[in-house]
Amino acid sequence: MRFLHTMLRVGDLQRSIDFYTQVLGMQLLRKTENPDYEYTLAFVGYGKNPEHAEIELTYNWGVDSYEQGTAFGHLALGVPDVYAACDKIRAAGGKVTREAGPVKGGSTVIAFVTDPDGYKIELIERKL
Repeated sequence: MRFLHTMLRVGDLQRSIDFYTQVLGMQLLRKTENPDYEYTLAFVGYGKNPEHAEIELTYNWGVDSYEQGTAFGHLALGVPDVYAACDKIRAAGGKVTREAGPVKGGSTVIAFVTDPDGYKIELIERKL
């Protein structure tokens, strides 16, 4: 088995594409529309399947927001320098919701950012 993608429902597809590509540096890998069922899919990531997992951004036409509930936690991205990543994300208009620093009870450096739909993204310092 191989992890292929995670799907997130979004209220404004272009706003989400802009966040993931311009703020987090991903690529728009492909985009498809389904007029019969009134939805559009956009896949973003740092590379294509099967070498890289992707994020599927799903826009259901006419729906501009969702309740996330309490079950979903966050997505996680490995970055070589969390402090520098936060500076870059903030400079690109992204929202840092937990500043860079050691995780509580440990030494791993993390931070959190939030996408335009409120999804949390954890940045974890890793030597890549």
